Amino acid sequence: MDPISVWLLAALAGGAGGEAGRQAWAGLSALVRRPFVRGEGAAEGSETVSAEAELAELERAPADPARAHALSTALAVRAALEADFRTGLQQWHERAKLVRTGDGEVHNTISGGTFNGPALQGRDFSGISFASPPPSQAAPEAGPSQG
Repeated sequence: MDPISVWLLAALAGGAGGEAGRQAWAGLSALVRRPFVRGEGAAEGSETVSAEAELAELERAPADPARAHALSTALAVRAALEADFRTGLQQWHERAKLVRTGDGEVHNTISGGTFNGPALQGRDFSGISFASPPPSQAAPEAGPSQG
């Protein structure tokens, strides 16, 4: 499983993404607070990594990238040790990536001048094609006929 983006964790902990972001953070919090289920290969008495402490630390200081990195690492370790957690984390991550947290924000401005083509403003476009013909040039007006 790919590590969870430090930037995504920090953004969600800081309240980015509005209601969807709050729901994503609550979902991760609930997942992390589930009891740790020891995997088949884990030795009895081995230390468990729940990621609860890292989650709480990031909630207290969401702008601290070191805390976001610590949470990302703890999530990866727990996912490696617990199959059910790994499945839940992967599902959470797929949903959380859809939350708009302000990363890659776009501000478009068109002003002045003359434009003869399409202008597409936004972000994250794919599969777009412009098949319209170029604008035709106006024929110069004919002057008086000589002849």
